[in-house]
Amino acid sequence: MPIMADLGVNVAKMSGRSLGFTGGTADKLEAIPGYNINLSIEEFKENVKKIGISLITQTGNLAPADKKIYALRDAISCTSSIPLIASSIMSKKIAAGANKIVLDVTCGSGAFMKNINDAKELAIQMNKIGKLANKETICVITNMNEPLGCAVGNNLEIIEAVNSLKGQMPKDVEEVVLELGAYMLKLAGNGEKIEENKNKIQETIKTGKAFQKFVELVQNQGGDITYIKNTNKFPKAKYEIEVHSKKEGYIKEINAEEIGKLASKLGAGRTKKEDKIDYTAGIMLNKKVGEQVSINEKLATIYTNKEQYIEAKEELEKIIEISEERVEKEKAILGIIEQ
Repeated sequence: MPIMADLGVNVAKMSGRSLGFTGGTADKLEAIPGYNINLSIEEFKENVKKIGISLITQTGNLAPADKKIYALRDAISCTSSIPLIASSIMSKKIAAGANKIVLDVTCGSGAFMKNINDAKELAIQMNKIGKLANKETICVITNMNEPLGCAVGNNLEIIEAVNSLKGQMPKDVEEVVLELGAYMLKLAGNGEKIEENKNKIQETIKTGKAFQKFVELVQNQGGDITYIKNTNKFPKAKYEIEVHSKKEGYIKEINAEEIGKLASKLGAGRTKKEDKIDYTAGIMLNKKVGEQVSINEKLATIYTNKEQYIEAKEELEKIIEISEERVEKEKAILGIIEQ
């Protein structure tokens, strides 16, 4: 979002909170001391006019019928209905006033769409809705079989985001950012050629302008920018437990849903809406799928303030599967669905 804002595309983004194994952008932003995620619509609009970007939590009056339908879907076990998922997502985008829509359709163990066929069907349905509403829509299908990047948890992901904006971006994060960003620039009329748009994104990161836009965003919404300029200021969890490989081989699988559930148990998420988040809790991965490992090599670090970390270590050892056979790394971008 700061990358887009620096490149002249105004960003007005509403984000949700974590629940179950899914992380919430609103919670991650609140990990920055002072950051105000609960702005009025007037303040939200004013921020976008002022600096080109504002990120807040979802408001209660955006597509209110969707909330009632969602509750009904939950009650009658229809949450996995693709037409209803498509309607729910697109209703909020259209109600928020977007004229052009770029959607990240995640696919894999950590997503609602577990396989590529369902992800493509969802993308096609959302494209059709966009066409009916006269909103140009592009869906980028991204891989969520393993966590994107290396950090799982609120403070950890903010630190990873800061480092990424400073040019230290994990390869899979870079692929997704470049693809989504390039299509956003195209739909905004800021560049027809996707590869040229990717070069623009890389340039704004290289010059430090994207990072400065993130600092501006945080400062404008009351956040303490000293934490962004020096991420060592973020508090640390009481326990830091390293997980090492017990055999050599190749990382075969890191189930994103199971990682999300474990991070939530460590305190990084919530199982009920009223649960409190531990911003310091989470998991930092040292290896990704397809990478080679040797015996006793560090696979990950667990961060938690809970004393049941021994159980968590055993659980993480089971989640990170190692194969003796060479494993091919999966692509981060699985497809593009355009109107």
